[in-house]
Amino acid sequence: MSNEKTIKSALISVFSKDGLAPIVKKLNEQGVTIYSTGGTQKFINDLGINVVPVEDVTSYPSILGGRVKTLHPKVFGGILNRQNHDGDVAELAEYEIPQIDVVIVDLYPFEKTVASGASEQDIIEKIDIGGISLIRAAAKNYADVICVSSVDDYAEFLELISKNNGILTEADRKRFAGKAFNVSSHYDTAIFNYFNKNHDEAALKISETNGKVLRYGENPHQRGFFFGNFDDLFTKLHGKELSYNNLLDVDAAVNLMLEFKNDAPTFAILKHNNACGLAQRNTLHQAYVDALAGDPVSAFGGVLISNKEIDLATAEEIHKLFCEVVIAPSFSPEALSILKGKKNRILLVIHDIEMPKTNVRSCLNGVLVQDRNNITDKAEDLKTATNIAPTDAQIEDLLFASKICKHTKSNTIVLVKGKQLCASGTGQTSRVDALQQAIHKAQSFNFDLSGAAMASDAFFPFPDCVEIAKNAGITSVIQPGGSIKDQLSIDYCNDNNVAMVMTGTRHFKH
Repeated sequence: MSNEKTIKSALISVFSKDGLAPIVKKLNEQGVTIYSTGGTQKFINDLGINVVPVEDVTSYPSILGGRVKTLHPKVFGGILNRQNHDGDVAELAEYEIPQIDVVIVDLYPFEKTVASGASEQDIIEKIDIGGISLIRAAAKNYADVICVSSVDDYAEFLELISKNNGILTEADRKRFAGKAFNVSSHYDTAIFNYFNKNHDEAALKISETNGKVLRYGENPHQRGFFFGNFDDLFTKLHGKELSYNNLLDVDAAVNLMLEFKNDAPTFAILKHNNACGLAQRNTLHQAYVDALAGDPVSAFGGVLISNKEIDLATAEEIHKLFCEVVIAPSFSPEALSILKGKKNRILLVIHDIEMPKTNVRSCLNGVLVQDRNNITDKAEDLKTATNIAPTDAQIEDLLFASKICKHTKSNTIVLVKGKQLCASGTGQTSRVDALQQAIHKAQSFNFDLSGAAMASDAFFPFPDCVEIAKNAGITSVIQPGGSIKDQLSIDYCNDNNVAMVMTGTRHFKH
């Protein structure tokens, strides 16, 4: 059975009045008794519609500066009573408690207040008590009450009561209850995370209400979803819907390019979350050309990102390549016209906002959480471990390589020359394999590694890597150090005129 119920009474108490008027008018047209409070009561009266003040029901005014308005047995009794329970029905009559069939309520904008940088006092005042209690009560008693807990649901609710003349099925009420508990749980999560921003409690609470179904996951046989507000970070100008794999590559590209945010024109090309091309030059056009030269084969179908506006000359070069996504702070009108020439090419303008301070990933039957790797190796962090010190030009290449290394899957070795990525060895089970992969790849694209710089994401347990590097022409090395056999690598470099610096910071990326 549908267990249909006709709406005869409604309690309306909302912070935002947007879209409320059509609902109030429809309820009034259907003869529904409306109860309300404060600003909502005035709003309804201004529509020329009669409303019963909640204080007439409770015999108490709004007190404590508005902190207590609806917290009363005559309100919650009207919501929580079971209409098929003789005892409840008798008590409603005994205590003159009105039945409430609809609760329309939203919550104080806690998250927006926090995001605005408001004072702690203002933030605390935006922790809703009455509203959240009304939502929970009405949603719990969906057997008899429907709870409308968000402006986003106004249109659906209005359609329901208009179509069925105020008659709602239990399925309708239960569906809205689910929406209500989504609202309440998200709200409580936001409050907890505000109070736990220093991670005093080892607890993880994540709530994302902006969910998007993707075409599929990593592979076509896997379902995929994205939870988050993509539009906070990007403006999408053109192209097809982003896929699961696109989003992972975009995330990797954005995190990598943040290392070069305020630098000279820099361009990167990524494939499977790793940079396959990256260069920094006086012009963006040349930065792109040299980034592409790093691995024109892997660049096919890649994700491209720039730290500067993409101009016409750069766009004309990009247009020759099949690529999935192009990201930049802006595009010139002429560049945009060129790049829109491929209907599926995704064009994203990246906004200037901070990325999350923590990384979260599933693991076994739980999750792993860690602080974001927010250390970028700088010149002042370097300790020269060898008799020969690197030149200023070598230091620039070493730091450039270190930034790339930090964002490349371990074990990794990165080779750089003249602020151009020559090659990297990515995701190898041994550091020697990573180095040999990088050298082979660089040589296959005709890079001369004489005078190149090498970065490693972790220490060298043996001197084999520096020996292989020297034989390939590499003359400077950056690594964290920390091996009990560091001296063996230092001795080899001293004997072979290789400059090596240590940072003290490991950059594993699994």
